Amino acid sequence: MTRALITNDDGIDAPGLSALAQAARAQGLDVVIAAPVRQSSGSSASIVAAEEDGRVAVDTVELTGLEGVPAYAVHAGPGLIALIAARGAFGASVDLVLSGVNHGANVGRAILHSGTVGAALTGGLNGARAVAVSLDVGMKPDVFHWETAADAAISLLPLLERRPAGTVINVNVPNTADPRGIREAHLAPFGIVQMTMAESDAQYIRLAVEELPNTPEEGSDAALLAGGWVTVTGVDSVAACPFPLDEPAAQSGGVTGTSPVPGASPASGGSGSR
Repeated sequence: MTRALITNDDGIDAPGLSALAQAARAQGLDVVIAAPVRQSSGSSASIVAAEEDGRVAVDTVELTGLEGVPAYAVHAGPGLIALIAARGAFGASVDLVLSGVNHGANVGRAILHSGTVGAALTGGLNGARAVAVSLDVGMKPDVFHWETAADAAISLLPLLERRPAGTVINVNVPNTADPRGIREAHLAPFGIVQMTMAESDAQYIRLAVEELPNTPEEGSDAALLAGGWVTVTGVDSVAACPFPLDEPAAQSGGVTGTSPVPGASPASGGSGSR
């Protein structure tokens, strides 16, 4: 039986977490729930935790509607939770990480900052298949279709299981009982909301979230989600891209101490970190 970690960045008491755990259990998965003790949105894949004597506090809880399912409120963010779950912190290591259902969409390249996505990426980096799933509730929702989002994520598991271990998908679901269907989508250049500076002085700053005014790029996750589709995007946690050292820019004096010889180390410019 597939062992699945259910986590999120909205906290252990979030209704989206409960909906996802119940859908996973109904699918016959061996479910363990471990989520932050409090809201951890925007934590990305951070592995920072509240520690005492080098130990992370974990509280055993029982969630309504999930009686008998092992559940833990962890004094850490979802990235660390996914990491320690891979190391057997909550029993046997997990084969699958289901992260969500997040309160709000996670689309575009802004998913870099999402704790929901960060947990899934951390799970994938440690050998599990993983799904980050979010519900596009907008700014002032009147109703929440958590079950729709959870069911959409679970419906994709047969496809995910055909992919190699470590595969991660990001799923976004419109806040409706009847989405138009499921579409693969590329990441929009931006998300659908942005962080702005609301107030600042010498002692503090206050941030606010507002919707972006731009029209989403056609075919992107943001555009398709706005059109009523469930979107799915395959994502990588860390991927290398070419950075050749024999290009003209590297020869023009703007970069010093580089070497095109494979295996050679560039000289330090004094600005690196350890």
